[in-house]
Amino acid sequence: MVKMPRQVMRYSPAAGKHTLHTVERVKKRKASELKWGQRRFRRVTAGYRGFPRPKPEGREKPTRRVNLIFRCTETGKAHVPKGKRASKFELVDK
Repeated sequence: MVKMPRQVMRYSPAAGKHTLHTVERVKKRKASELKWGQRRFRRVTAGYRGFPRPKPEGREKPTRRVNLIFRCTETGKAHVPKGKRASKFELVDK
């Protein structure tokens, strides 16, 4: 279980210094059909052809990536870091 505070001090490139950021968890949005990978996937699976790559076999992964947005309280700019893996994730007030 990962517990993270709702407000953290973090470097803001827009402000050029460490500022207080609010943390929010976001859900993954629907992938765009216009992206090159999706267009290629649709072309390859069209017609009588099968799936272009092997289906994942075995178990499901034990953890999921947690998508977070850090929003600077001074400038209002948002920063999206790389997602961390956690089986359970919770935002707590300090």
